[in-house]
Amino acid sequence: MTIAPAPRPPKKRAPLYEEVAEHVRERIYDYRLPPGEWIDEPALCEELAISRTPLREALKLLAAEGLVQIDAGRGARVTRLTLEDLNQLFPVMAMLEGRCAHEAVKHIDDAGVQQLEDLHAAMEAAATEGNIAEYYRNNYLIHETVQHYAGNPWLIRITHDLHRILKMHRGRQLLAPGRTAQSLAEHRELMDCFRQRDAAAAERTMERHLLSQGQALAAYVASGGLLNVPAPLPTEGGS
Repeated sequence: MTIAPAPRPPKKRAPLYEEVAEHVRERIYDYRLPPGEWIDEPALCEELAISRTPLREALKLLAAEGLVQIDAGRGARVTRLTLEDLNQLFPVMAMLEGRCAHEAVKHIDDAGVQQLEDLHAAMEAAATEGNIAEYYRNNYLIHETVQHYAGNPWLIRITHDLHRILKMHRGRQLLAPGRTAQSLAEHRELMDCFRQRDAAAAERTMERHLLSQGQALAAYVASGGLLNVPAPLPTEGGS
């Protein structure tokens, strides 16, 4: 007699406040909720057909991530970062992501390296095509993948939370002249570290990569580029 496998339990749905938080998070990244803007809670509740409770829980979560700031007397507004904030954040991220790279090299398997190879190849193709938006997307996925293979839940949690803050501004350093080519060269060096399974070199390379990102962003601002406003990345013809 053949015994049928037991049915899998249905996948548990995320709590409503987490779904609301993701909705608001994407609005922040898309600048539909721009930095410094107060969030109209009644209007958002009406639009999403929810009560104030899940929205307020969502805003607490986003405040813990640093994406919003809550004023008990006025409500919540989107965090507005200054260049000084970013200059302080990038060295911290350099240390954290450097450690992620170190741990990832020690834990990653051949399938994981191939995953990085595929993402890197897509990033190379995007750079060749001048599709800076696609370059940034694959760049971001590479960093997320390295964090995943680090295998340290505490390190991953802290790094991921800071990633969410930097995502508000991080892509625009690619608009600085020559930055895409420099970034690609740094990623090529990082991939060599993973191929050779050199954890110490991967840590140093990733740290330099993050610090040069911060320097490129500062150069972008010094040349007249603005923070806290939309800065769409080119989808073709970029340099």
